Order: sequence, then C-alpha cells, then structure tokens
Amino acid sequence: MISMLFSHLLALVISSSYVGSLYIVGKIQPGSRDQPAVIRARLSAVTITSTLSCAVVYFLIASSNLDHPFEVTMSTLLLFLGPLYTRHLAYILPGQNKPSLIHELGMLCTWLGFRNYVWAPLTEEIVFRACVLAVYAMGGAARWKMIAFAPLVFGLAHVHHGWEVFTRFGRTKAAFKRAAISALFQTAYTTLFGAHASFLFLRTSSLVPPLIAHIFCNTMGLPQPGVELKRFPAHKKSIITAYVLGILLFAGTLVPWTEVPARMASLYWSSPADFWILLRQRRY
Repeated sequence: MISMLFSHLLALVISSSYVGSLYIVGKIQPGSRDQPAVIRARLSAVTITSTLSCAVVYFLIASSNLDHPFEVTMSTLLLFLGPLYTRHLAYILPGQNKPSLIHELGMLCTWLGFRNYVWAPLTEEIVFRACVLAVYAMGGAARWKMIAFAPLVFGLAHVHHGWEVFTRFGRTKAAFKRAAISALFQTAYTTLFGAHASFLFLRTSSLVPPLIAHIFCNTMGLPQPGVELKRFPAHKKSIITAYVLGILLFAGTLVPWTEVPARMASLYWSSPADFWILLRQRRY
C-alpha cells in the first residue's frame, strides 16, 4: 500500500507525462495537430509514456495478490439513444447509407482516424484508468473517491487543447475567450466521461468496457440536441423522447449490466451485492 498523498502525486505525474509527451516530440505549429507527421510522432510519444506508466504501476503492485476478471458492457449505447435516433433520421447509420459507411471505414485507414478511434482511446484507458485507478487503489482510496479523483485528472489532461485553440485564432482577447470556454467545456465533458469510464473499470476490473465506451463516444462525438432539433423540426417530440428515454434506460441498466458473477468478483468490488450494500451505507 502507498499513502493517499503519494497516490495523488503519482496520478498527476502519470497524467502530466502523457500530455507532456505530446509537446516534446518537436515544435508543433498552430493547426498542425491533425497532420500525419504530427500524429505519427505523437502516437509514438504516448505509446512510450503509456508503457512506462504501466511499468511503474506493475512494479508497485508486483507484490500484491490481484486478479483481473473479464466483463463487457454496452450500457453506454443507451445513453446515446437520442443522437443515434437523429443519425437514423439523417440516414447515416451503418447499413442505411453505403457511401457513408465506406467513408467511416476509410477513416480508420488514415492517421487521423487511427488516432481518434484506436490509439488515443487505447492509450488513454491504459494510463487514466488502469494506471491512475490502480495508484488510487493502492493508496487506500474509497471507491467514490476513485470515481471522483481519477476523472478530474483525466479532465485536466484535456485543458491543453485550450492553448491550441488560443494559438489557432491568433492569440487575441477574442481567441483567449474562445479558448477558455472551449477548455472549460471540454474539461467538464471529459471529466463526466472519465467518471463513467472509471465506474466501468472498477465494477469489472477490465479495460474492455471503458475502452468500448471510449471508442463509441469518440465515434458519436458530442451530442448536440439543439442543432438536431433545428435540423429536424418535424420530429421534435420524438427526438426529445429518445434523449430522455436513453438517459433513463442508461441509469436503470448501468449497475445490473456491469455486475460480474460472484465467482469472478471484481478486484474493486468483492461481490456484486457490495454496490447496493455500500450504497445504502453511503460508503461506496
């Protein structure tokens, strides 16, 4: 076991090394982050830092008797019921529009697509879930603290995108305002997603559920109900219904769908019933 203070410090070091590696691979010009050469360099950098983070955590838990069960959940799909419905209205769901499907699959063959839908989700889940949560677990943090602290680290790791927005729009007062709003919004969104991904990892002790959720969310993008309602005014009621129903179904299925069998007790939840017991005790 390690101290809680050391857990906080190590979590910040792991997070900072991941983000910092994006900027030590060479001088990045404003607006160049999506260029193939920059993407290749950054993918190499985060691969190295992710591997080092795993090595540090492995070293710390080498003397522990820990097992890793396997569980997969797709509860995140329900949360995006509204956006999925509007994609259906736009006729761009897989199978509805062949050219659109070919375009989406073709994106995976580009450096931009590989970064967004494969390597970034994989390395971020390794660093911010497997490594950071393991560090907090070794510090003796309660589960609710792990779900609260780790997402904050994940959200803060996205603040640097504000600097890219600031430089891209000319480093003016207007650019600063735009960058500040963008950074705050992205930090809030990624923190919320981080809490969800952390919950999935803690419930199942597997990277597969948060990785699937991460890839799916990157594919769907940020929900924009306001834009969708303006685009499809004739379907206003059904779009709102889909959004509300998706949120309710997500809330109702998240716990039971992530429940692991007693014989495969989670590393962080010793038995499936623990969640409800500790919830009643307000200690989960």
